[in-house]
Amino acid sequence: MNQRLFQMTMGLGIMVLAAQQVQAQTPNCAPRPDVLQRLAETYGETRRGIGMARQGAVMEIFASDDTGTWTITVTLPNGLTCLVAAGEAYETLAEALPPNT
Repeated sequence: MNQRLFQMTMGLGIMVLAAQQVQAQTPNCAPRPDVLQRLAETYGETRRGIGMARQGAVMEIFASDDTGTWTITVTLPNGLTCLVAAGEAYETLAEALPPNT
């Protein structure tokens, strides 16, 4: 399940990279330290997952067990972090993988 969630979030990250040409004009992007501080202070979110995307970008999932909020970000090689998606009702799952057939 975690691998499938990772693959789905990577797809979202790739969509953000497609809009890379207008990244400087996107209001949902800021320097990484500013984004991390806001996620921690405002929502109590900590990093729960990480993966590499195209062209050296890094996709991360942040979430809070207390507030139930979650955020997916993509950090570009220039240090700019963009919000890709956010929501509520985050849960950590520990499901067994289906057997290989």
